[in-house]
Amino acid sequence: MESHSRAHQAVAALRQVLGPQWEFSFADHDGHTFKIRHRDRGTPYIPPRSTPSWTELLTTLSMAFADRGVTRDKCLPLRWDRETELTISAVQALDPLLKEGRALTYRKGFLPQPVVRFTGDRDEHGDLLDGFLTAFVNISRVQPIASIDDYAEALDDSLFVLSQLGFHARHMEIHGRVEVWRRRQVAGVTLMFNHVDLTIGDLVLLWNTEHPARMALDLGTGLERLTWALTRHDWKELVFGPFADAAPVAVLDAIRTATLLLGSGITPSARGAGGVARRVIAAVPPGLVRLGTSAIVRAFHQQWAASTDLQVPWPGICSAMEEEVAGRSVRTPHRRWAGRECVAPDRKEASCQWS
Repeated sequence: MESHSRAHQAVAALRQVLGPQWEFSFADHDGHTFKIRHRDRGTPYIPPRSTPSWTELLTTLSMAFADRGVTRDKCLPLRWDRETELTISAVQALDPLLKEGRALTYRKGFLPQPVVRFTGDRDEHGDLLDGFLTAFVNISRVQPIASIDDYAEALDDSLFVLSQLGFHARHMEIHGRVEVWRRRQVAGVTLMFNHVDLTIGDLVLLWNTEHPARMALDLGTGLERLTWALTRHDWKELVFGPFADAAPVAVLDAIRTATLLLGSGITPSARGAGGVARRVIAAVPPGLVRLGTSAIVRAFHQQWAASTDLQVPWPGICSAMEEEVAGRSVRTPHRRWAGRECVAPDRKEASCQWS
């Protein structure tokens, strides 16, 4: 009961902080599902004429958060090697506080955190839907808080930060449920953000179930998705640039992810983080690597460098990919290309990401 009371307290605090210009409505009879919308909503959204670069967006975000007293912290290492091989979310910075109940975090504040996860929504053919990537920059604010009022203030801060990017409050919708979810030793209440018709992120109130006073907030979105919502450009062109039509999305996504993994010093191996790198590179057709990947790897390296310091320069990444492909040809039977199909020595079709 105390946990659900905390959910109701969060909604009351949001009402107090946002003020009368925001309207709260409940979408169900039991009063659990709610929406928060600006009273001047309904005007059409007009995207900006030019698309800001990744560096420009991150600079604007850093300055906007700083204006609200939230400083930028350094990224978590991509190799996590704890409960997961890789960093899959900036909220992992709060693990000591939320999972162990200690007054400690690995990082706090604004984090533009590169992450790798294989949970993106896919279509019936297994291809990633627009708006989803295997690797992306998790734009986050993660920090301990002393009260639920701090959580509500963070929502107001978030709306300010979004406004500095060009998102007006009248095009935003915030929705959630007045209920608490639980995952082992962590409980929370989640708010989702929509910009017009696109979900762009969430703001989560979190606490340790055994030590409820150990509270934190996690504001999360993706830099790529945020830019997509702002510009309304074609997703493939936005993320993959001039290479958008050079190969299927699965191949482009794999090269982009491999650039981050190899650039972070993670070398292919049989297990662990290196096993993830090997799995990702296996989705890249060997013939494409042999023809050369320098141009596309250099472009993706520049993207990632905007948010994190990569340990390996782009020529080293190309060499590592070539070595992995050469090693794969030794470890597995030789395959040849027949049109758009990858054919094994026994003449049967072999699955291939290129098709």
